[in-house]
Amino acid sequence: MTAEIVIALLAAAVQSGTPILYATLGEIFSERSGVLNLGVEGIMLIGALAGFITAKATGAPLYGFLAGGVCGALLAAVHGLVCLFFQGNQVVSGLALTILGTGLSSFWGTPFIGQRTVGFAKLPLPLLSEIPLLGDIFFRHDPLIYLSYLLAPLMWAFLRYTRWGLGLRAVGEHPEAAAAAGLRVLAYRWAGVLGGGVLMGFGGAYLSLAYTHLWTNGLSAGRGWIAVALVIFTFWRPGRAILGAYLFGGVMAFQLRLQAMGTTLPSSLLLMLPYGLTIAVLVFSSWRGRGTEAPAALGINIEPRE
Repeated sequence: MTAEIVIALLAAAVQSGTPILYATLGEIFSERSGVLNLGVEGIMLIGALAGFITAKATGAPLYGFLAGGVCGALLAAVHGLVCLFFQGNQVVSGLALTILGTGLSSFWGTPFIGQRTVGFAKLPLPLLSEIPLLGDIFFRHDPLIYLSYLLAPLMWAFLRYTRWGLGLRAVGEHPEAAAAAGLRVLAYRWAGVLGGGVLMGFGGAYLSLAYTHLWTNGLSAGRGWIAVALVIFTFWRPGRAILGAYLFGGVMAFQLRLQAMGTTLPSSLLLMLPYGLTIAVLVFSSWRGRGTEAPAALGINIEPRE
């Protein structure tokens, strides 16, 4: 394998891992507030379809990207309504959300199968793209990838140093103590659910507007479930989400290139690689962290007393 192929593979890992990174950050944001959202896959699909249709109708991929985030928040609001208002089971609600998003995206998206839309083009960054090796890997991509570079450190700083971020973490760890300290627990949890939904929708919109520039049913192809697993792998820390997302993106890019090179390995076995890695990561994370890093009140509903 030549150096050019390795560099191209690493650059493809960044591109393939970016939608997973958006979705993982969204799930971390939601779970930090104490709300488990297993509907990532469905939200990504709705975000991808909303982004595709909006960009196709307006000719502006930026509007499509924003529409993906808005629709992601709207679908996440359904989860918030069930769990925060009606005190529904968070696991069941999340699974139902995935089924709902998958069904709606297939129903509304079928007329657009195979069609293309305007999307984000590659935009090499001046000076940075000329850096040997790193320039080719990180700085010759579309603008949404550059935005993702900023999101993880910004979220880390938000959760660690800002009043709103510390409040969000407090309601995810000890909601009773947070309420006693005067924090509006439900408001923080709603912010976590909706903010997470926006990022998940962005992840879906990236698939249709930058990764493929077209629509097909099931476009997310299980990336939402990988994002859910990555949250455990990263121990709910935004910085580690970058490493995990690019690891999975690299495996996806690698198996696609192996198929294109005409390997004799069965294609079904290659397609299984990312999900096999997901299982391995979950086993490793369970052994390494034994679940002690999860927010203490994750998945526990609170009474709407406000």
